[in-house]
Amino acid sequence: MRFISTEGRAPPVTFGEAVLEGPAPDGGLYVPERLEPLTQADLDALSAGSLTDIARFLARRLFGSGLPEDDLAALLDEALNFPVPLVEIEPGVHCLELFHGPTLAFKDIAARVMSRLMSRITARGQDTTVLVATSGDTGSAVAHAFSGLRGFRVCVLYPQGLVTEAQRRLFTTLAGNVTAVAVEGVFDDCQRLARRAFADEDLRRARPLVSANSINIGRLLPQVFYYFHAWAQLARAGRHQGDPALVVSTPSGNFGNLTAGLIARKIGLPIDRFVAATNINDVVPAYLESGRFLPRESAATISNAMDVGHPGNFARILHLYSDCGDTLTALRRDLAGHAFDDRATRAAMWDMYEQRGVLLDPHTAVGYLGLKAELKAHGGTGIVLATAHPAKFAEVMRSAAGIGPPAPAALRRCADLPERIIGIPAEYGALRGVLTGGRH
Repeated sequence: MRFISTEGRAPPVTFGEAVLEGPAPDGGLYVPERLEPLTQADLDALSAGSLTDIARFLARRLFGSGLPEDDLAALLDEALNFPVPLVEIEPGVHCLELFHGPTLAFKDIAARVMSRLMSRITARGQDTTVLVATSGDTGSAVAHAFSGLRGFRVCVLYPQGLVTEAQRRLFTTLAGNVTAVAVEGVFDDCQRLARRAFADEDLRRARPLVSANSINIGRLLPQVFYYFHAWAQLARAGRHQGDPALVVSTPSGNFGNLTAGLIARKIGLPIDRFVAATNINDVVPAYLESGRFLPRESAATISNAMDVGHPGNFARILHLYSDCGDTLTALRRDLAGHAFDDRATRAAMWDMYEQRGVLLDPHTAVGYLGLKAELKAHGGTGIVLATAHPAKFAEVMRSAAGIGPPAPAALRRCADLPERIIGIPAEYGALRGVLTGGRH
């Protein structure tokens, strides 16, 4: 398995090289050179497997042969050591609960796999700096995944005042090798600063630097696992050939999660249609409607982890469909876009709790709204990805649903710990000073 750049101007690399490189040297993002379709026998075997069974099988296909099989199996068993259940929340609508990991968000799955992969493929010597920009949940997942891991430093960039206290405390209270950097700006500023750092050849020669955002193929590909896991649980619950179409709604911000779902479909996962569910930062739904991709500055919402005005992974989605003739027409067949404002999101959170006793965090509520809109238009059986635990958004939950969910142990542990934060303006020189040790 080799990996190529979406820009097409960089030489192919191995999986290990792609993981350590992050963005490709031509400014593109790495994607698999080819995606081998699964056979029916493969699908039959996967439908009976656990999450770790599925991960072991797919990792060999998606990562290539860079790691011994026994080492890869042990790595995945260690990383994926928590449940990811599929729960029916109303007739024909299921919720894949991706928030049972250590930081209560779906990002734990890929971050834990990636950290263990990196620890096996990095050269020992000078510490490798893991640079990650976060709009909410990525920072804590990556920080926890690498916390205390020998040979790594972690630098988390987040927009000051635009993440919840619970989200923030999960990474600002970690000691040791984790540095939290509050940027005076929005997530797009954090992402821009990270891109500048990876394009800074002098910096990268002086200090090994790797990305842990979903622009890194090592963060993106493990997300394929749980799409198959959701389908397998539904199959075991009695969904067979000839049943209504299967529709999956993915709450979307930087679009790495949805890209992984589309990769899963490309290799044979029998999902009929995806929904790109966004808040008012609706660049991709607008593209699906108009055919024009027009990035813009992000706007703040209560579903803050999706506040992205220039989704980096959209280039990968376009590449996936570049061999389909008319890319836009092909995308519209497989993908619907739906966007919702905070008022609609709050109403959905209230209705689900009032009518069914189900608590949805604001991101999952956006996904639920997108799924319901698509099922109403075309019918089918639906799965929405529940991307974060409701307790991470306690204030929003109280105002929208009238209840504050009890804090899980992960949040109670960091509630009273001191925070360690560096504040910087949204200027690259300030970030470079942090990364080179000129400012602490």
